[in-house]
Order: sequence, then structure tokens, then C-alpha cells
Amino acid sequence: MALEALIFDVDGTLADTERDGHRVAFNQAFAEVGLDWRWDVELYGQLLAVTGGKERIRYYVDQYRQDYVKPADFEALVVRLHAAKTRHYTALLGQGGIPLRPGVRRLLEEARARGVRLAIATTTTPDNVSALLRHAVSPEAILWFEVIGAGDVVAAKKPAPDIYYYVLNQLRLSPAQCMAFEDSENGLRAAQAAGLKTVITVNDYTRAHDFHGAAMVIDHLGEPSRPFQGLSGYDVNGACCLDLKLLEQLQADA
Repeated sequence: MALEALIFDVDGTLADTERDGHRVAFNQAFAEVGLDWRWDVELYGQLLAVTGGKERIRYYVDQYRQDYVKPADFEALVVRLHAAKTRHYTALLGQGGIPLRPGVRRLLEEARARGVRLAIATTTTPDNVSALLRHAVSPEAILWFEVIGAGDVVAAKKPAPDIYYYVLNQLRLSPAQCMAFEDSENGLRAAQAAGLKTVITVNDYTRAHDFHGAAMVIDHLGEPSRPFQGLSGYDVNGACCLDLKLLEQLQADA
């Protein structure tokens, strides 16, 4: 069956947004309203086990700040904090401090040239997706993606497969016609549960995750001048970059 579409996670997959993007923006949002909460690099790595920004705030308060007395409008505060985080994150992107990961632009452009459809399946907000694409790719890059499944379009976040079911339904394609790209164990579990073969590109936060069952685990997508390293899964056979030819071979592999 032909490879018809590539479905990408965003944070950690298209760009290393977590440590120097979202984490910093969360801290700026907390300081803006006078909260003494500060998420350092190590703590944020632990909080990433929870998918979804609003969910992460609630989890932090429940697990790490039991001294905090929740106000009556706590849920509204969580929404305001998350909106402020998005605003600060967008400003960081505008400063050009969060580039795409190696090989991402190359693969996106190859897919567009070959008529392979592009989609996104992420827990981050649509505003975060559009800001990243606009600043890190091009002002028109949002139009490259036929379907953007993001934010609260489904209630259950990864590792639930709901966001992938949504994207597949919008594309009107079967899992066998698509390939998913993720960076985390939660993302892999979501894609697997939806029946998708999945390529994992690890980062500093996810390198130690359990990626059992992934079709391929690599350090990044690769460039001719910066070859990727195969970590587990499919034998890359000396390839330097993950391109459509290699993805088609991966898809056809039983």
C-alpha cells in the first residue's frame, strides 16, 4: 500500500521546544501573576510525563505544591496561565530561538514535492503550532499541513490514541497508508494504539524512554552534512537521512 501521508507530533519532534521554549514560557507566565513556581530543567523533565499544558499545571500543584491553597477560581487560573504561557512562547519563537530539528525541513519539502500529504497530531495548542511553523519554517507553512489535530480538539490526550483517530478520520486514510513521527513514549503509545507505524526521534528528555515496538528509533532525521544515527529498529543500511524512499521501505517491512 502506498505511503500517502506523514503525521507529525510537534514539541520535541519538529523542534526542541520543551526545555528552552515551553519551560521558559511557563515560568514567565507564573512570574507574571506573582506565583513563586519555577520549573527547572530537571523538574520539567519529570512533568513531561503528563501530556497537555493545563494538565501539567494541575499535576504540578497536586504533586509538588501541596502547600498551595487553591483559590475558588483555580480552574479559570489554570486557563489564564496556559494562555499567558502561549503568549510568552510565541514571543520566544518570534525571536528565532527555537529552530527546527535536523532534517525536518528537508523531509517536509520532499513530501510536498512528491505529493505526500502532511498532518499534525499534537497536544499543544493550535496557536503554538502555527507560531512554530510561521517562525521556524515560513509564513505560509501552516498551509503545508492538510490536517492539524491540536490542543483540545479531542478530550483524551496522548497516550490515548484519540488525536490520531481524529487526524486519520480527517485525512480519510487508513493507518497502513500513513507514518507517524514522535519523540516520546506517550506519543509512541498513542500512535501504536491507532495502528500507525512510528518513527521516533529522541531528544535529551526522551532518550531513556521505552520505545519498544517503534518501527525505527533515531537521534534525528538527518542531513547530508549531519547523518542521523540509528538507535534501534529498522536497519538504515548506511543511509545518512530519513527520506521518502527509506520511509517507503520501512512501511513495506512486515
